[in-house]
Amino acid sequence: MRIPLRRAVPIVVALALCVVAGVFTVRPGLSAADSATLARGFSFHKIALNSAPPEARREREVEPALKNLQAWISAVGAAVALADVRGLGRSADACLVDPRDDSVTVLPVPGAGGPQYPRFPLFPNGLRYDRTMAPMGCVPADLNEDGLQDFIVYYWGRSPVLFLNQGGPPAAAAFRPAELVQPMQVWNSSVVNVADIDGDGHVDIMVGNYFPDGAQVLDPAATADGRMQMQDSMGKARNGGTNRLYLTAPTGVRGAPPNLTDVSSAIPEDSAQSWTLALGMQDLTGSGRPDIYVANDFGPDQLLLNHSTPGRVRLDEIVGTRDATTPRSEVLGHDSFKGMGVTFTYPSGAGLPMIAVSNITTPFALQESNFAFVPTGAAQEIGSGKLPYTERSEDLGLARSGWAWDIKAGDFDNSGNDQLMQAVGFLKGTRDRWPELQELAMGNDQLLRYPQAWPKFQLGDDLSGQQHNPFYVKDSATGRYADLAPELNIADVWTSRGLAFGDVDGDGRLDALVANQWNDSYLLRNTSPVAAPGVDLRLVEPGAAGGERAAIGAQVVLHTDRPQKTQLYPANGHAGVSAAEVHLALPGAAATATVTWLAEGRLVSADVQVTPGHHTLLLNPDGTVVAR
Repeated sequence: MRIPLRRAVPIVVALALCVVAGVFTVRPGLSAADSATLARGFSFHKIALNSAPPEARREREVEPALKNLQAWISAVGAAVALADVRGLGRSADACLVDPRDDSVTVLPVPGAGGPQYPRFPLFPNGLRYDRTMAPMGCVPADLNEDGLQDFIVYYWGRSPVLFLNQGGPPAAAAFRPAELVQPMQVWNSSVVNVADIDGDGHVDIMVGNYFPDGAQVLDPAATADGRMQMQDSMGKARNGGTNRLYLTAPTGVRGAPPNLTDVSSAIPEDSAQSWTLALGMQDLTGSGRPDIYVANDFGPDQLLLNHSTPGRVRLDEIVGTRDATTPRSEVLGHDSFKGMGVTFTYPSGAGLPMIAVSNITTPFALQESNFAFVPTGAAQEIGSGKLPYTERSEDLGLARSGWAWDIKAGDFDNSGNDQLMQAVGFLKGTRDRWPELQELAMGNDQLLRYPQAWPKFQLGDDLSGQQHNPFYVKDSATGRYADLAPELNIADVWTSRGLAFGDVDGDGRLDALVANQWNDSYLLRNTSPVAAPGVDLRLVEPGAAGGERAAIGAQVVLHTDRPQKTQLYPANGHAGVSAAEVHLALPGAAATATVTWLAEGRLVSADVQVTPGHHTLLLNPDGTVVAR
């Protein structure tokens, strides 16, 4: 049967439009030859950080209402942090959280050198702790400013614990546990970050909580838990645990806990009640105090501008504006994606950073995108209430990677350009459960908070469990990033959670640690044969108890033909804490670096000559810098 020409024209036009649209939406990729060329500057050697403990588990016990979601609830907990426990002047020790036995272990990084010691646990002896609690992460911080490395461990089932270093050889007995809050409370914390929020010269503690406060998520005996709820919306959930913020004031006594002031009421309500998975600190306005990116599951992220003064915290949300080509879901503060990680990078030493955010981006499933918020203006505009950023992840080749968690930026080839790495994967199994999750996502938001309305997610189910961690390298010819993990033999199918970057062995090349869920965690030791010289700067300030503490929040600008810029916020992201050092490329024998920091409430800057290798810079209250 012949179709009349008039009736055929619309069909032909529609097909042509589909073809044209498809051509213009296909993301260009590198050829195999181009990928191989771009990969020549990188090489890694994988070394296991741990092995399966005796009677290793693959899931956790949960309260009865969550039994059908046991695999889902059990999908987090792996974490890693870099620290300097031995006083080597570089971060060659790791704090590793392994969900297979819910252990928190401090260990020397394999192959990092220095005096060795037996790995040891951080356990809250003398404090309330039972099987309804599980560690979720570990953050190094010198909380009492005595020059010794302390740790904050955060949990589901209880409020965080401070492990205060009393001195002596690295061992469990050297760390005295103390409560963050008195009395201990039932929180379900998924992230902790440290930064000087109020500009008084002492690092403060911000806690991102996930499940509602008091919810007994991991208690199999909690048969009538009225506080337990899942998210009350797929795109605007506001019934999570309350985020907390504490100002610290060291007492001046070595080994003693700092005085803490609860200023959590300063967090805007919508942000405080979000289901927070990641926190990112960065000074975007030039005030010397960090603004805060709050990355949230099941709802919009927030960018909080910091207008605080010593002892008085003021945080105000600022949101992006939408133009004709930007979907509402990609506007900062209006997005409905699953914010799960955040990092900052300054291409070519730009005045404002690109803000890279992890989301769930699995093809044919939750087809969202990662975010790459690229600056379109100057820092002064932010101070006047305008947010000069546009979302360009698609243009940059960063839009889709998998079920993504932590994300970090670092220069692994000492080229002066950061690469990006993401931790991806959720549930690894043999039964694909995406159809059930899709059905849930399209359902009624009013039912979402009830666990019984969710489909079953059990051991053996798979949700994005066959993905690899991408290693993004920018192609200078196209300006787009390419995932070179397969070319570099680091495309292992892990379900990863946290990343920590640092030059652990002191060879001038940045290394990476990867925390994996229900699997061994790994060191990716940088073995690049062509990496240019690099410099690692340990920035410290005089501490209240006579030691030197990391100058968290300090900024370094390196003046070379290819300017570089970075700020020291090691705990940015989700479940991974990088070294408390600044790593930069140094193409010549020496260069001038400008260091900017808050000194007794004043923003000061000083120039210093830097050379390849590891150096310590003491930032004095009078605005001078002593290099050693």
